[in-house]
Amino acid sequence: MTKLYCWLASQVKSEEGATMVEYGLMVALIAVVCIAAVTLVGTNVSAVFTSISGAIGGAL
Repeated sequence: MTKLYCWLASQVKSEEGATMVEYGLMVALIAVVCIAAVTLVGTNVSAVFTSISGAIGGAL
């Protein structure tokens, strides 16, 4: 039982688990920001292509 307690205590004091959680949170935040940026830019680019297409179609 003492060995189990010592092992658990060493795991709680270990900083590696916290570091991995922090990296995971940073990756998730970066992914959310990238998805939001692509969504916003994609909508604007789609509108630009639509207006260009209308201008080209009207010129022909």
